[in-house]
Order: sequence, then C-alpha cells, then structure tokens
Amino acid sequence: MDSITQAALGATIAGAVAGKALGRSVLVTGAVLGTLPDLDVVIDYGTAVANFSQHRGFSHSLFVLIPLSIMLAWGLWRWKPVISYRRWLLLTGLILVTHPLLDTFTTYGTQLFWPLGPPIALHSIFIIDPLYTLPLLVAIGCFLMRPSMPRSLVVGLGVSTLYLGWTLVAQQIISSRVEPTLAAAGLDDAPRMVQPMPFNTILWRVTAISDDRRVEMVTGFLDGDAPLTLEVFPRDPVLAEQALALEEGQRLAWFTEGFLHYEQVDGLLLATDVRLGVPGAHPFTFVLAADNGNGLEPYASYRQDGPALRPELLGALWARLTGAAPVLCLASLELPPPGEGCS
Repeated sequence: MDSITQAALGATIAGAVAGKALGRSVLVTGAVLGTLPDLDVVIDYGTAVANFSQHRGFSHSLFVLIPLSIMLAWGLWRWKPVISYRRWLLLTGLILVTHPLLDTFTTYGTQLFWPLGPPIALHSIFIIDPLYTLPLLVAIGCFLMRPSMPRSLVVGLGVSTLYLGWTLVAQQIISSRVEPTLAAAGLDDAPRMVQPMPFNTILWRVTAISDDRRVEMVTGFLDGDAPLTLEVFPRDPVLAEQALALEEGQRLAWFTEGFLHYEQVDGLLLATDVRLGVPGAHPFTFVLAADNGNGLEPYASYRQDGPALRPELLGALWARLTGAAPVLCLASLELPPPGEGCS
C-alpha cells in the first residue's frame, strides 16, 4: 500500500496498544515503524529489473521483521520504560508484521517469506484505496482530540480490517461472474488475475493469458445483467521464449507470475508488466536486450518511460464505475460510443 496508509496503520496500532500510557507521541513512533520496511527503495541493486523485483523483498520478510521487532522493542523499552518490554514487543511486532501482510493484498508482489518461495499477491485491493485508509485517519483524529480514549483507534482498525475482508469477498464474486465468459473463450484453465480498478472495489479488471493472446475485461457491481466485453491483445510466443532465455527475463517472469507483454521496437526487446496500471498506461516496461545483427544481446536492464495518463482517464473510469457507461475500452482508455463495443 501507499506510504500514507502504512504510516496511518502503524500509528493506529501504536495508539491502540500504548496510547493510554504514552499519549499522542506514540503515534509518531507508530508511523515511523509503519513506513520502515519501505526504506528498501533507496537500495540500488544494479539494474532496473533487480530494483523492481527486489523491492518488498528482504525488508518485507517475516524472517527479518520478527527478529527486528524484538530488537527494536528492547531499544524502545530502554528509552521509555513507561510500559513493559512485552507491551513494546506487541507494538513493534504488530506494526512490522502488518505492513507486509497488508501489502500482500495488493498486486505488486510481496516476498513475505524471503529468501524462500515466490512473491505473494492476492490482488484484492488497489495500492491506494481511500475506503481502507479513511477509517484509520478518522480514528487518529479522534485520538488526537481525546488521547485518554484510545477506543476510537480500535474501532478504526476494526472498520479497515472489515473492508479488507470485503475486498476478498468481492474478488470471489467477480471471479465467479467471469468464469463462463472465460470458458467460452477457451481460457477456463488459463492463468488469470482479478483485481480492482484504481481507488475502489466496485469496478474490477480481469486478465487472462495464454501463449498467443491476453484477454482483458472490466466488470463491476453496478453492471446488472450487462454482457461482458472481451478485449484481446496478441502475445508473441517467440519473443516470450527469447526473453525467458535471459537471466533478467526469467527473474521478471518469476516476479510477475508471467503476466508480461513482449515486443520488439527499434531492435530492442521490451517486457511490460501488464498487472500494474491498465493497457495503454502500464508504468513498468523494461528493456532486456538489443538486436546486434547476429541475435539478441542481453542488456543490463533499464526502465523505459511509459505513456503519460491522459487527464480524461479519471472521467472515463468514473463513468464506467457509476454505470453511466456500460463499456470501457482498455486498449484506448476510452468509453465507446453509445451502443457500440470495443473495436
């Protein structure tokens, strides 16, 4: 999740655990601890793919954060022995562990058990979701006004946690809805991803991939019985095979669960993470190799700038979210004319 949300979560937990004894100042401690795991972004691993796939790595691992919470609790207890070591350990442990757990609900990928196993991504919440964050911020505001009553922080945590549970329920409902359409398209056994569109859990994006195509659709809870619209994006199996022959191509495929689009432009082999953003506005495209005339020569990967989001995108998303428009064409990020589908 975004840094504001993680800081708010950390502050809320800290206040709920020790606010009555430590007062308002404990919110600062919680906010700092809540953002601590994301400081790995300052580390340069040498290439763009390495930086991309190592983020949310060791700093989000339970094998690292649990021992770290023990050490931090000891230091904080020596600094402020107003509360017991056990209470400090509860505070640091809950904050540091809930940070990566919350991140696993997003799409990016969190290496919860680094260095063992692949990244975990449940895809049930967008990286910024006001309905998750607002209860935490309101609870913090209430506590700042009445620090002797930390109950509001517990309520805020309860509401945000219930909303997080709702995202999983909503995801399952949408998955069931699209199952017949994917089966009819011959993709019933294909890898798929069901994730919310930006800032909400009402409108959802479904992606399924095969060797030679990727299918996208958008559906929401306000669609009623409207038929689903499929958009097909071709995939080049040859380029995929060439990319997977490269070490960084293998690393990228591992991290993204294979949800990649490959293309060759001006002799450069490009790989785009199609999980993040939306078609036409994917933020992560990497140059993996270049054609030197005798075949592809691997590069130390670098990130290629993607297209800027057009201002009218938010308007199109809002119209689709509210049901004012039955179809959103992802390929062009536009609403089609009334009565027409995506071309």
